Amino acid sequence: MSIANILFLLLLAGAVALFARNLGRVVRNIRLGRDEDISDRKAERWGVMARVALGQSKMVVRPVAGIMHILIYVGFIIINIEVLEIIIDGIFGTHRIGSFLGRLYDFLIGSFEILAVGVLLACVVFIARRAVLQLPRFHKPEMKGWPSKDAMIILITEIALMGAFLKMNAADQVLAQRGMEHYTTAGSYPVSSLLQPFFAGMSDGTVLFFERFMWWFHILGILAFLNYLPYSKHFHIILAFPNTWYSKLEPRTQVSNMPRITGEVKSMLDPSVPPPTPAPARTVAGVDMPERFGAKDVFDLSWKSLMDAYSCTECGRCTSECPANLTGKLLSPRKIMMDTRDRLEEVGKVIDAKGKWEDDGNSLHSRISEEELWACTTCNACTQACPVNIDPVNIIMEMRRYKVMEESSTRPSLTGMFNNVENNGAPWAYGPDRRMEWAQE
Repeated sequence: MSIANILFLLLLAGAVALFARNLGRVVRNIRLGRDEDISDRKAERWGVMARVALGQSKMVVRPVAGIMHILIYVGFIIINIEVLEIIIDGIFGTHRIGSFLGRLYDFLIGSFEILAVGVLLACVVFIARRAVLQLPRFHKPEMKGWPSKDAMIILITEIALMGAFLKMNAADQVLAQRGMEHYTTAGSYPVSSLLQPFFAGMSDGTVLFFERFMWWFHILGILAFLNYLPYSKHFHIILAFPNTWYSKLEPRTQVSNMPRITGEVKSMLDPSVPPPTPAPARTVAGVDMPERFGAKDVFDLSWKSLMDAYSCTECGRCTSECPANLTGKLLSPRKIMMDTRDRLEEVGKVIDAKGKWEDDGNSLHSRISEEELWACTTCNACTQACPVNIDPVNIIMEMRRYKVMEESSTRPSLTGMFNNVENNGAPWAYGPDRRMEWAQE
């Protein structure tokens, strides 16, 4: 085993270990949320995942973006099959170990190159939509700064990786045709063969340097991209599949009741029904968390809502469909998810630094205002539009519950209705014996 092979093995092991550590941190953060059993109707869940995550069914609702996304999705995934060959070659010092597959290998390499061009084209289109056409949903207030840079970093990285892949293949062919030791004439190269004239006047050593540089750039770029994912909105590449599997299968507009409150109401209506026993405090990050009505912070949301936050790709389809946002209100469902993720990351950093959670004086309500929460009509247009079935409405409803039930904070227009329900058993200002008087006014 040469020094190059040992170096490659060390870099590969380091990249995989770092990714495992980062993935563990994200999983830890998601588990800070409340337990929620989402394991029913398994066959239906597999169908949703296959249709939405694998089949991209909700992406193609907007054809241009949908088709371009499928090109990147299919191209990047399939092209990375070739990474397996690169890893084997890098560890054992072989070259194009898959060439024994013969015509199948020709077909695979040719397909990879065509898909690489598709990925390049799609990335250029996406950059143009953001930088040239400046589609409004990519330039909302929450997209200023890092979120916008993050998207461009990924698109440019993908262009660089696909370009390196094609140039590596072109240099590889030239070396094989010149009879250089270690290089094998194998594979079909419908695209990179067009790049061969670039190397026509170069010496063998120069072409060899160019091929090795592109080989290392391509594989190290993929390993760097792998470890960039947990810090990027593109983590949905991994989380889209489990997130859609755990999708809400009930009608989207069905609001879940809190069992504790349901029990209290039943006990109030029927004295023979004993009131429910308060749930014991649960220990999270070394601290006992009391039961809350609604959500004050990320600890009070379910783990599924926290997974939703990490799965958000910030595409903005939810916000572009939100009737409140379209009428100029402050609410942006995308911002709700971004704020939840940012707060979760903030909490995670405190735990990493101190070994347990220590109250930092902030909460979800420090990031998400009452105006945003009460602007939501719970129409669920955002959940319908989301390509990976994220549910911003659930977070909004839980935060509203906290404001109403623990802080007695609500909109004046709702206060009268709440009082009437409490006193009269109905939203109207009439007792049960005067229930029909409203019709006479």
